[in-house]
Amino acid sequence: MTGKNRRQTGTCYEQQAAAYLEARGYEILEHNYYCRLGEIDLIAEEGGYLVFLEVRYRRTPASGSAAESVNRAKQRRIYRCAQVYMKHHEISFYHPVRFDVLAIDGNGISLIKNAFGGM
Repeated sequence: MTGKNRRQTGTCYEQQAAAYLEARGYEILEHNYYCRLGEIDLIAEEGGYLVFLEVRYRRTPASGSAAESVNRAKQRRIYRCAQVYMKHHEISFYHPVRFDVLAIDGNGISLIKNAFGGM
C-alpha cells in the first residue's frame, strides 16, 4: 500500500472515529494536530477533560489488535505532543487531561478511555 493510500485510509477511519465520538458527547477540537514532536489524531473535550485520542485501525488481527499497536514509544510521542498543544493554547497543566485510544478492528469499534497516562 502506498503512502497516499495509507493516508486516505487513515483519514477515512479518523472521520469515522470523530463521528462515533461526537455521537457519544465528545466535542472535536482538532483533527491531525502536528507539532515537531509528532501528531495527535484527534483532540476533543468530554466530561470536563481535554482528551487526546489516537485512532488505530486493523483490518485483520494478523499483526495484533489495533489497541495493542499503541506502544510505549507512540504513547510518549503523543504525550509530548500534547504538552506542546497545551502550552501553545495556554491551557494550564492542572487542567484535567485524558489519553484515549479508539481502536477499529475489522468492523468493530472500541473506545478505551484513559488508555495511558503521562510519561
